[in-house]
Amino acid sequence: MPSTEPPSLSPANVLPKVAAVKVADGERLRSVQLPGVTLTVRSRPPAREGLPPALYVHGLGGSSQNWSALMPLLDGVVDSEAVDLPGFGDSPPPDDGDYSITGHARAVVRLLDAAGRGPVHLFGNSLGGAVVTRVAAARPDLVRTLTLVSPALPELRVQRSAVPTGMLALPGVVALFTRLTREWTAEQRVRGVTTLCYGDPERVSPEGFRNAVEEMERRLRLPYFWDAMARSARGIVNAYTLGGQHGLWRQAERVLAPTLLVYGGRDQLVGYRMAQRAARAFRDSRLLTLPDAGHVAMMEYPEAVARAFRELLADIGQPATGERTARAVDDEPADQSTGG
Repeated sequence: MPSTEPPSLSPANVLPKVAAVKVADGERLRSVQLPGVTLTVRSRPPAREGLPPALYVHGLGGSSQNWSALMPLLDGVVDSEAVDLPGFGDSPPPDDGDYSITGHARAVVRLLDAAGRGPVHLFGNSLGGAVVTRVAAARPDLVRTLTLVSPALPELRVQRSAVPTGMLALPGVVALFTRLTREWTAEQRVRGVTTLCYGDPERVSPEGFRNAVEEMERRLRLPYFWDAMARSARGIVNAYTLGGQHGLWRQAERVLAPTLLVYGGRDQLVGYRMAQRAARAFRDSRLLTLPDAGHVAMMEYPEAVARAFRELLADIGQPATGERTARAVDDEPADQSTGG
């Protein structure tokens, strides 16, 4: 549901000078200017010419770095790019302040349309899973396969541990939380996030933890950090209340692309019990359950996720080439492509 609130920060005020975003070996960053939004894209040079393209979309509070463990494992299979959604990672806020699921999906569609890379193997985690589900339902011509890691699809009984994240959507909560946690260090914040998101926080390496702390310090200097978090959380909550053709479960049923679903048994944000419902909703689905994984299986068990994706490609007989297929539907204007 599009946000009706005006952006709280003008574009001129949202580009402060902060530390550079970390780039892993073999990765590169570029900025893509599109109508109403500027997106940072993280990529790896393909192992060879002609590999089919893939795009990875992170979750709430995440960034394209969330896919840095998985992407090199697929170097010989796909040509990988990961996007920072508007207001996250190194991407500035959208001009219209729209952080709804539809707003984020529209940004992804604009990126794919502008690059002409579709159809792509589309990956999404958490919030990103809801975003790419909407993209796949509305623009099947852009999606070759869909891989969803703990997608944020509506639950009737939300886990107790997920309630504080959802409360970020309530007016005034972010301001209150900011005051209450003013003295928290970046290290304390990262420990809290890893405890919430990982099935076993000990799987985070010392180097990975240091990198996460540096990134948290960088983000806390951004004047729009909490605004992007709150509005995106509100976008998830609003999407949960939508019914009819714009409801996320209804859109899941419309997805034509072969779909890989990945759920963690220790996920504190998306219920493990939702795995079977998702497997029934997506018409051409395969399910990978990882009992010891939390909310970010592609970071915790990247080898298992990569192996399942390779098996998906083998199952559907998808050649690892860059050959394009004809678009399934006529192009639609980007502003209308994710309707809802």
